[in-house]
Amino acid sequence: MATSDGWYLIGPLIAVGLVGFLGAVFWRMGLQPTGPVDGYADGLAIFGERGEQEDYGLLSPAAVTDEPEVADEIRRLLSSAGIRATSAIRRDGRVCVLVFAEEVEEARRLVGSS
Repeated sequence: MATSDGWYLIGPLIAVGLVGFLGAVFWRMGLQPTGPVDGYADGLAIFGERGEQEDYGLLSPAAVTDEPEVADEIRRLLSSAGIRATSAIRRDGRVCVLVFAEEVEEARRLVGSS
C-alpha cells in the first residue's frame, strides 16, 4: 500500500476518535449532581438499603440527624440497650450515630421504634 493513499491514517484517527468519545462519556458521568436523598422524615434518617458513601472503618451509620442533642439521645438509648455507639459530624454538618457492623441492624430497629 502506498503511503500517498492516506489509508494509513484511518487507524490512528479511529483510535483518537474513540478515546475522545470515551473521555466525553466519562467526563459527563463524573459531573452528575449528587444532592441529598429525599424521603428523610423531619431531620432524622434511618438507613435502609442505601448506605453512606463515607468510610467509617469498622463502624456503620445507624442514624443521621440535624441536631447534636437528638444524636446524644439516640446514643443514650443504644447504650441502655447495651449497644456501643459514637457520633461523627458529616461534611454536610449533620450528625451521624455510628455503631459496630454486627450491631447495626438491632440499633436501627431500636432507633426506628422509638
